[in-house]
Amino acid sequence: MEGKMFARIGAAVFVAVAITATAIELTRNEEAPERWPSGRVTQERVDPLRDALIRCQSLGEAGPRDPECRRAWAENRHRFLAPGARPMERLPEPPPPNAGLQESPDDPVRRESAPQLEEVR
Repeated sequence: MEGKMFARIGAAVFVAVAITATAIELTRNEEAPERWPSGRVTQERVDPLRDALIRCQSLGEAGPRDPECRRAWAENRHRFLAPGARPMERLPEPPPPNAGLQESPDDPVRRESAPQLEEVR
């Protein structure tokens, strides 16, 4: 009988601890973590061209007739299509097929890596 009684007391203690932990967790108030200053200063870049393009977009059909919009679109085209606007660095042209693959009979690497086929008659 003592084994059953000990198991019941252990179960009751476990349930009491679980209920207490749940009650404590539910009543706890979560505080927002403090924000630490990063030390970085952020500056928003103001782009008047972007603002003008947004304004022209909101004009709808009247946009193409507005001289300010025409000026803004011309500046936008100049930004993206000007010769200096494109990156100067380009990918190298791929070599033509079989360029630099001239076989020499004295090349041991070439001889070992490419198995020779023997003709069977």
